[in-house]
Amino acid sequence: MSTATLARPGSARPAVLMILGSCASLQVGAALAARLFPVTGSAGATLLRLGLAAGVMVAVARPAVRAWRSHQWRAVLLLGLTLAGMNGFFYAAIARIPLGPAVAIEFLGPLTLAAVLSRRVRDIAWVLLAMAGVALLGFADGAGALDPLGVFFVLVAAAFWAFYILASARAGAAIQGQGGLAIAMAVGAVVLLPVGVTGAEKALTSPTVLLLALATGVLASVIPYSLELSALRRLPQRVFGVLLSLEPVVAAVAGWALLGQPATWVTAVAVGVVVAASVGSTAFA
Repeated sequence: MSTATLARPGSARPAVLMILGSCASLQVGAALAARLFPVTGSAGATLLRLGLAAGVMVAVARPAVRAWRSHQWRAVLLLGLTLAGMNGFFYAAIARIPLGPAVAIEFLGPLTLAAVLSRRVRDIAWVLLAMAGVALLGFADGAGALDPLGVFFVLVAAAFWAFYILASARAGAAIQGQGGLAIAMAVGAVVLLPVGVTGAEKALTSPTVLLLALATGVLASVIPYSLELSALRRLPQRVFGVLLSLEPVVAAVAGWALLGQPATWVTAVAVGVVVAASVGSTAFA
């Protein structure tokens, strides 16, 4: 059943607010995670986010894992691996580059996937437009403004985001409800244990840091996924995608307001170009 069929008349306004709330919650969660980095490191913060969010979602969804078959477990394990890669590399990136540009660059992942799957010249043009915006980000405060390693990390995160879209669709088809996502988050946390456990342990000795980590998990995972699921039941997929394309703007505002990251006019134009490419790719899909 398509999301257009699921959409209910008269429910567009609350659904729009849900998506905007999801974007805001996700980026506020990312900003809070950045505050964890001095204590836990980016890998430790990622481990805490996925682990704590998994605990909350497992308690709510209560997945019937004993009834799962081998193909369902394979789908969940694959989704967990993509979650670990996507979140781990993204957090490593925002430890080095501002939040707004990082989210804008990460959008290259789903845009490129859409172009590859459609193979239409128009979709390739949207990707090239987004790349132009990303190139402009490098000159936001002068040539070489963005840390090269941070840019590399977010490009890897973008690739994992594309894989996540495919893995999420496969897991969603194999397992109904949120149980598959909950266990996938737990799998992602296990994958990150070798690189994140040392930093995560430091949070366990500080109630303040642990509370901040829990808030990160809820704001960056539990609330956005729940709101997006509810919005998808009320809006056509195309409208949902267009609204979700506003994420780089929300991220830039969150970085400026919560982390004191500068937002020059060049950055604003570059982020706007990426958003325009994402909106165009979705609206004309």
